[in-house]
Parts: sequence; structure tokens; C-alpha cells
Amino acid sequence: MSVYHEEIKVRDTQLLREVLRDLPPFLAQFFRSIAQTTSAKTRLNYAYDLRVFFRYLYEEHRSLGGIPAKDLKAEDLNQITTEDIDEFMEYLSYYINPQAQTRKAEYHNDERGKARKLASVRSMFKYFYKKGAISANPAAIVDTPKIHEKTITRLDVNEVAELLDAVESGENLTKRQQARHEKMKKRDLALMTLMLGTGMRVSECVGINRKDLDFQNNAVKVLRKGGNEVLLYFGDEVREALLDYLEERNKIVPKEEGEDALFLSSQNKRLGVRAVQNLVKKYASGVTLKHITPHKLRSTYGTNLYLETGDIYLVADALGHADVNTTTKHYAKMEEDHRRKAASYIKLRKE
Repeated sequence: MSVYHEEIKVRDTQLLREVLRDLPPFLAQFFRSIAQTTSAKTRLNYAYDLRVFFRYLYEEHRSLGGIPAKDLKAEDLNQITTEDIDEFMEYLSYYINPQAQTRKAEYHNDERGKARKLASVRSMFKYFYKKGAISANPAAIVDTPKIHEKTITRLDVNEVAELLDAVESGENLTKRQQARHEKMKKRDLALMTLMLGTGMRVSECVGINRKDLDFQNNAVKVLRKGGNEVLLYFGDEVREALLDYLEERNKIVPKEEGEDALFLSSQNKRLGVRAVQNLVKKYASGVTLKHITPHKLRSTYGTNLYLETGDIYLVADALGHADVNTTTKHYAKMEEDHRRKAASYIKLRKE
């Protein structure tokens, strides 16, 4: 694992410890139990979700209300009913975080946000019920919110070409943006071409080091979700953009000694996820009215790969989906179109 990924893991672990201070002490046992099977990022997200749940109990619960989370014990979970968890799901539609200072205080959750938080609460109840610490598991019978699948937003072929042209020329940028464009355009073009040409996640992209590039095989090593290192292969357009940028990158001395990041910011530090999100938004807004994010570039790659091959298993593997059903769920409409098209090839009687 690279130094960068180790730093991210340490950062998430430190954040987790901070959040745990806001949670009941008995939850430390739960988090230790999942430490070997989950990433620090996953555990941090669990902690965030459970912090909201215990805040709800403090504010709204008929018997646990007003009791600080740090004073609760595992057996207090016995006082929580299925109705309480249903009310929690309603609470998630709109709530205020009184501790928020620099961030917004008002929060809303759609069905996806509610489903994720319910999954975290279920995991907690399941663990303590299995351990015999509580006599029932009310979360197990709460219905998961119905999630309405969204239409895949992606760039069409012409928009992809226009986007890359815009990155190269900078003609759709403001005067202020154009002032920096000449210095950063090779980096931006290499980054956008790489993401569109491999379908990698933005977190995978910013984690790439120069030593991860293999031009002999036109491949790049990335760390996928779950911690597996894999090689992603790219075509000649990506290769050319990367080589062109590397001539420039190899002359730069990073601000931090020993930093080997492929993509550097204007301050010569490793480019972050938020910076890439802003970069994509900046260029895409001048090309299309669609809301384009790094994930939409990933969807564009997945869609194009599926349209070219018709192989859902290949798309799942290329995108790094652990379960092909995840891929099928997102590309089901195209699968239906493929099946409909297949029917037109079959002639039962000669004309």
C-alpha cells in the first residue's frame, strides 16, 4: 500500500476515534468486531450514521430522551422498538445538528441516505442481539425505503470529444480561469483522458503515483475499494496524454519530500478528490447542461464499454464491482434494449 493510502487510512482512523467520543462507550465493542472485515472509511461512515441515531434518541425518545449518549449502556437498546426506528426514519427527512459550526446545520436525507443509516442501525442491533446483550432486534423488521433507480447521466460521444477539446483549448473558461489554464492544461487533459479511458473512481485516480504507470503494457496500478490492487489497462489516447503530461510532471519538485503523486496541484501537492470534482465541473459546465461529476465520467466509460461489447460481466470487472448485480442494476435499461434488438435478428420464415 502506498504512503498516500496509508495516510488516508490513518486520517480516517483518527476521525473515527473522534466520532466515537460522541457515541455510547459500549459501541467500541461493536466497532472492534468489524475491524477485520471493513475498511477504516466504512467504519467511519457507520460511526457518522450511528451518531445521528443516538442524537435522535437524545432529542426524541420517550424514555431515553435527554440522556447523553456517553451515559447509555447496551441494555438500554431494549427500550427501543420498531416504532421508534420508524420514527427515526421520518426524523431523517429533516433534522438540525446543534453542534454544527463550520458546516450547515440543517440536513435532509433521500431514500438512499435513509437506507444507508438504517443499514448501520441494523448492523449494531444484530451484533448486540447475537451477543445476548439485548432481548430483541427491532431493526430487523423495519422496511428498507424503496430506492428509485436514477437514469444514468453520462456524456454522449460528441460531448466527450467536446469536453476534451475544451480542456485542451480552455476557450469556455472565464478570464481568471484562463490565466492558469496554460500551466495546468496538460495535467488536466491527462487526468480527464485517464478517467474517461479507464472508468476509475476519483479516489483511485488521486492515489496514483508515477511508479504505478506501466507504459510497456499500457496499464496503471490502482487501489480499489476493499484494498485490492489491480491493473487497469488504457488505450493509445490515454497513453499519449499521460506521456505528454509526464514530460512536465517530471520537472516538478513536489512540496513534500518523497511525494511521487502523478497529479499535483498548483501548490505542488498531491491533487485531492475535491479538487478533481471542481476541475470536472469547471470544464463540463462549458460543454453541456448535464450535471457532470467524476462519477458521471465513470458512468460514461461503463456505458460506452457495454454498448461496444454487450458484456455485462466485462463491465462489472472493469468498473471494479464486487457483485455483477450492482452493474446490472445500473445498466438494466441497456440490457433490455440489447434483448429487444436481438429479437429483430431472428427470422422464422423467409421473406
